[in-house]
Amino acid sequence: MRRLRIGILDLVTKSPNPSLYGRVMNANLASIMPQVVGVWCEQEGHEVQFVCYTGMEDLLEELPADLDLVFIGAFTQSAQLAYALSNFFRRRGAVTVLGGPHARCYPEDARKYYDYVLGFTDRNTIAEVCRECTPHRPYGREIAAATQPLEMPTLQERWKFVEPTLAKAPTIKIVPMIGSLGCPYTCSFCIDSTVNYQPLSFGQLRDDLKFLLTKIKNPIVGWHDPNFGVRFDDYMEAVESAAPQGRMRHIAESSLSLLSEKHLQRLRQNGFQAILPGIESWYDLGNKSKTRRTGMDKVKQVSEHVNMILRYIPYIQTNFVMGLDGDMGPEPFELTKKFIDLSPGAFPAYSLLSAFGRAAPMNLDYQRDGRVLPFPFHFLNNNHAMNVRPKHYTWPQFYKHLVDVTRYSFSWKAIGRRIPATPTMIPKWMNVVRAVSSEGFGRIRYHETISGLLETDRSVRRFMEGETDVLPEFYADRIRRELGPAYGFLPEGALAHDPNAYLHATTEPAMVKTVQLGGPLVH
Repeated sequence: MRRLRIGILDLVTKSPNPSLYGRVMNANLASIMPQVVGVWCEQEGHEVQFVCYTGMEDLLEELPADLDLVFIGAFTQSAQLAYALSNFFRRRGAVTVLGGPHARCYPEDARKYYDYVLGFTDRNTIAEVCRECTPHRPYGREIAAATQPLEMPTLQERWKFVEPTLAKAPTIKIVPMIGSLGCPYTCSFCIDSTVNYQPLSFGQLRDDLKFLLTKIKNPIVGWHDPNFGVRFDDYMEAVESAAPQGRMRHIAESSLSLLSEKHLQRLRQNGFQAILPGIESWYDLGNKSKTRRTGMDKVKQVSEHVNMILRYIPYIQTNFVMGLDGDMGPEPFELTKKFIDLSPGAFPAYSLLSAFGRAAPMNLDYQRDGRVLPFPFHFLNNNHAMNVRPKHYTWPQFYKHLVDVTRYSFSWKAIGRRIPATPTMIPKWMNVVRAVSSEGFGRIRYHETISGLLETDRSVRRFMEGETDVLPEFYADRIRRELGPAYGFLPEGALAHDPNAYLHATTEPAMVKTVQLGGPLVH
């Protein structure tokens, strides 16, 4: 097999010129699997050039012009950028490969623009692509595996890709780690809901943490597990055997059901500084918050739990999904405002209900009901578009409530109350920066804009009602502006996609048989 020149791009953002918060944090959002793919490619004997795109780099100049193979890992919000980059590198003679959440969720669309589209991916998958390295056009070859990989390269093996990415972070530097794949919960909107929970080697985890202490003094570890701590004692034993107390800090996404006071005490002892539990809804999905209560009863119970967490963990982000089918009237939004009052130290993160192609079985129901809208992928980041028409609200009603609760959450009064309710200085600073940047003030302005367009721009209202698939100029212009120079390489037709492709694939013969090989390119 010939030695290939391989480029790997990890797209953590979708456009240049990031916000203040993005300039501080984008490098810390690097995915693990592009680094893993880099290790596997080198183990196969190839030369690798790696770039994590944070919005500050010139993407069209970062990688050499004479690459044989280019891997791109992308979330759906970066799909249009990824399609433009594939066209750019194909023109230079490279074969292109797409992996990550977008490849898993929208393989039918991605095949139009890539030579290979990867689902679950392991080393055998990468070896197969490298051996073949052949253009597949007009439709790319889809390769997936039945399960996630059973093992991953060590942190030491992927450090050559981690280190230059961390160098792009101006202040806070977070090292990405993962100890498990999949999730034991079955939230209907989540891409991990159908992936069986699978712990990785806790022995390797311990060794990775020991290695990290040789590279960084008092490092911050960002755990990429979909739900950290399912095997809680095993995790803590690995952390405790690797790092003396006070030598390492941690950030993790977990569920309230795992965050008992006993567990919180141990997390604090081991340096956990931030936790991101999912609350999701005041009426649905109570298993993650360990409650069967709904409405105001759930608000009070969850608020008490969150306030207890803040006695042990200085930073907490509480995650909500807005627009679920169980929501009706103003009450869900008013309950969220009540939660903000009862737990002023929590930073609320609001996601709009989104159906990401094949991500979850529930998406088939939305597609059967004709409720999924053809919003360009560029807006499908859980915030800039809700591509499922709400069941119990008109669009103006929904956005009125959304603007109201967002204003309430990031008002100067709420920001002021959040500061003393947050125990330590860095979390206080993070809460303020996030609130006044794109995640707070920026989100308010954007939602207010959409709310106004629903009243004044007939093209926006008709598109969001599903009366037409003609993209309003507001959205088209935003894509042109935000993609910058890459927009010129966007293939014809790449702004549109079939929002019901998942449904059609379940009822029509597949065009190409999927080859079963191996694990995810991007977690």
